[in-house]
Amino acid sequence: MKVVENVRLHPKYCLLKLTADHKLPEMIPGQFVQVRVDGSPQTFLRRPISINYVDKSVNELWLLIQLVGEGTRRMSEYQAGDVMNIMLPLGNGFSIPQIPLNSNLLLIGGGVGTAPMLYFGDTLKSVGFKPEFLLGARSKDDIMQLAEFEKTGTTYVTTEDGLLGEKGFVTNHTILGKKKFNRIYTCGPKPMMLAVAGYAKAREIPCDISLENMMACGIGTCLCCVEKTVKGNVCVCTEGPVFNINQLTWQI
Repeated sequence: MKVVENVRLHPKYCLLKLTADHKLPEMIPGQFVQVRVDGSPQTFLRRPISINYVDKSVNELWLLIQLVGEGTRRMSEYQAGDVMNIMLPLGNGFSIPQIPLNSNLLLIGGGVGTAPMLYFGDTLKSVGFKPEFLLGARSKDDIMQLAEFEKTGTTYVTTEDGLLGEKGFVTNHTILGKKKFNRIYTCGPKPMMLAVAGYAKAREIPCDISLENMMACGIGTCLCCVEKTVKGNVCVCTEGPVFNINQLTWQI
């Protein structure tokens, strides 16, 4: 795929917009890609990146990159015209709920875990739902793509420093006490997802979680992303990354 644009959103985040000479394959929100990062002996394994957005009108794929190591740092240096080697789409994504269109759906993202929620929210909106978003981060500067989320649906924000939205964690936001949601979807740091899952389970709200286990191959071969479920150990890259909380053995 060819880089169309590399937008530096933050010193630790960039947004890569990519295209291809052929029509992009159908991609389901919640799926991911595996990026080969060339030119460094430290990056011989592919890096798994969530699908942030797909703009079919211009044949573009967006990847939100958080700079956490050598691989993502090198990705942040790509320029328009550079070519990237990518496997896609991988994994199983979110499913469109079979519930009335007036149902209240809440999509919760923390940190870079907000990435898959943008495409999912846009997909829900395109079929008639009115998704709502709850985004959490350490500070206001760590809330990425806020304007894009606000264009898609009602958006609530929490930050640990309280400089944007409400102060605290996502599970502290007052909207959770004011409104009843019919279904919750979440992606982000595991402690956050555990808290969200606990909230949902206590209120008998169906909840789907997108896991961020470490991956190397993306096709179920290396076994480094294994997660224990009620049916035994499975590879997150092939059986997930999206699971219903009732499939997992987490102590919620």
